Formats: sequence, structure tokens, C-alpha cells
Amino acid sequence: MRAEDLLPDDQTYVERNGVTIRKGSVGAFLANAKVWCDSSAEAGERLVAERHIAEVVPALRALGLFDVFAIRDPALQQLIDAQ
Repeated sequence: MRAEDLLPDDQTYVERNGVTIRKGSVGAFLANAKVWCDSSAEAGERLVAERHIAEVVPALRALGLFDVFAIRDPALQQLIDAQ
């Protein structure tokens, strides 16, 4: 299966299990997780990243991301589990 089989180029989102999953959700999660896990990041940046992570977790669960990949950072895993 290829990316365009899941989400054609002319679509920006898909619904799965009643959850809207926007194109770029996984990439946004990865970028925000890097900021949130970076101890040298500013507190405000980490707070924004945390909010964005919390917002995207339902979509990532609907995709089955956490069924395939394990989160290595225990604090990040706790944040995800709390959503």
C-alpha cells in the first residue's frame, strides 16, 4: 500500500472510526514530540507542543500508530496515555 492509496493527493483528511485524521498528523506529532522531549526547549514551546500532541493523539490511535510503534520516552508515553 502506498500513501496515495490511503489519502489521495486531492484530499486533506480522512475519517476513520469516527475520527478525522488530517494529512500531516504523524509528521506534526513527530515534530512536536521532539520539541516536548527537548529539555533545552523553552517552556512556552514545550507547552504548545504538549497541547498539539494531546490534540493529535486520537487521530494517531485511530490510525493504529501506537499498535505498531512504541514510544521510548517514558514521560512522552505518560502524556499519550493521559489523553
